[in-house]
Amino acid sequence: MSRKPKPDPGSLAYLKLLNLVDSIKRSQPALDPLEERLLNRMAMAWHKGEKVTVTQAMEGGDGVAPATVHRRLKQLRAKGLVALVADANDTRVRFIEPTDEALHYFNALDDCLRRLDRA
Repeated sequence: MSRKPKPDPGSLAYLKLLNLVDSIKRSQPALDPLEERLLNRMAMAWHKGEKVTVTQAMEGGDGVAPATVHRRLKQLRAKGLVALVADANDTRVRFIEPTDEALHYFNALDDCLRRLDRA
C-alpha cells in the first residue's frame, strides 16, 4: 500500500504571513470582506496623497450598490477606523480620512511584511 504525499499548503513565508496577519486582525475590530476591501482601497488612495470623498467611495465601481458602501463606511466609522471631515470650502462634501486606529492597523501589517522580508 503506497502512501499519498501530504499536500503542500504553500511556502513557509506565506504561512508566516497568514499567522502574522491573523494575529493583527484579532487585535482590531472585526471587518467583513467589503469593509476590508473599502479600507484597503482608501489606503491605496491615501498613500498616493489623494483625498477620498464619500461620493467617490460610493461610486467605486466594485459592483456594490452605493447604499451598501455607505452602510459599510458608517460601520468603519463606528469601529473607529475612518473619520468624515467636511471640506473647508463646501461643507456638503465629506472626506474620508484614516484615524489613528487605522494607521496603527496599516503600520502593523507593514511591520509583518518587513519581518517576512528579513526572514
